[in-house]
Amino acid sequence: MLELNKDNFEEEVLESEGIVVVDFWSESCDPCLELMPEIENLAEKYEGQAKFAKLNIKGNRRLAMSQQVMGLPSIVIYQDGEKQEHLSGEDLEASEVDEAVANYV
Repeated sequence: MLELNKDNFEEEVLESEGIVVVDFWSESCDPCLELMPEIENLAEKYEGQAKFAKLNIKGNRRLAMSQQVMGLPSIVIYQDGEKQEHLSGEDLEASEVDEAVANYV
C-alpha cells in the first residue's frame, strides 16, 4: 500500500485517475490497527482495479481535516480525484469497505 503524506496526497489522490481508496489511521487507534491487515488484503484483491493508500494522521492532521476526516478509522473512496464515499467508525468492518469498493470497480 502506498504511504501518503501532505507532500504526495494531491498528486496520488486528487490528481489521480480511477479509484483511490485512502485509509486514514493513527498509531493510537486500536480499531485502525485491527482493520489495517484486512485493508491490505483488499488492496491485493483489487490490485490493478483500484489504488490503495494509507495516511497516518500524525503530522498530517490539517490534511485529514481538509478531507472532513474527524474520526478514525476512516476509509475514503475517491474516483478521478473526487471524494465519493466516506466510511468511518470504531465498528467499521472490512466487509463494508469491500462492498463499497466493489461499487466503483
